[in-house]
Amino acid sequence: MRSEPEATAAPTQPGLTTPASPTAAALLMLTAAALVAVTTLLAKALGRGVGGEPLPPFMVSGGRFAFAWLTLLPFVAWMRPSFEGAAWKLHAARSFCGWAGVSGMFAAAAVLPLADATAISFLNPMIAMVLAIPLLGERIGPWRWGAAATALLGAVVLIRPGLAAFQPYSLVALAAAVFMAFEVVVVKMLAGGSTKAGEPPIRILFINNSIGATISLAAAATVWVWPSPAQWPMLAAIGVVMLSVQALFIQALKRADASFVMPFFYATLIFASAYDAAVFGDLPTALSVLGAALIVAGAAVLAWRERVRQA
Repeated sequence: MRSEPEATAAPTQPGLTTPASPTAAALLMLTAAALVAVTTLLAKALGRGVGGEPLPPFMVSGGRFAFAWLTLLPFVAWMRPSFEGAAWKLHAARSFCGWAGVSGMFAAAAVLPLADATAISFLNPMIAMVLAIPLLGERIGPWRWGAAATALLGAVVLIRPGLAAFQPYSLVALAAAVFMAFEVVVVKMLAGGSTKAGEPPIRILFINNSIGATISLAAAATVWVWPSPAQWPMLAAIGVVMLSVQALFIQALKRADASFVMPFFYATLIFASAYDAAVFGDLPTALSVLGAALIVAGAAVLAWRERVRQA
């Protein structure tokens, strides 16, 4: 990472208030990838009853949002961001989709190998691309359609419909990817709608986690199981770590284009596989590796084309 004088002297990208630093952005995104894999590992442990009774996915996502919100409170009290002019309906839609995506991801992670659940979730950029056609009026070229087809083939390999190896929870992971894709589209609407694209990150984080905590705790109340003393710290860790991931994302995107930094996030697959093997002894199969590789290849081509379009 650059030293402070070097960072100050670095060129600033159009639309960014932080000096551009691709190396720093890549390192920030790799750190985010490692931490996201930690949250799915913790969710898997809680869903499998490590340290107590198995916790339902709604309980785990409730802990994720509630503890993230509590962590944000002192920063909001100190910084006192303004909430005037926020597009609350869009923020609510984004938060609901984010909660549904996280809950589905945690449910799938409790049953599937972490690498499989993570790889299926990486379909969300392709799904968001397709949703952007009717919702945002975007036009899609042959390269991006080809990337989507490649990723879809990877999903079919992972899900294996009609075969004995088919796992229903693969469809839960796929549903989570759809909700995450809707969240991406809503974020694009927020950026181009009545709110300012450059609104303070603390405001974005607090609105998202406040609405998310309200939705997730209401859902958790319907399936409530008291966590054991050993499980409370794990729930808290998911919330704090996910909040850290959100902050790292924002900082990475301030320092480089999304099309450059997003491919580094696919390292989540490597971290998830390593954690899963070390803790649960789950190793990816050859078909899992092939399916994940196809999905990542499709996502990488999509990111490359986005970079070409912006050049």
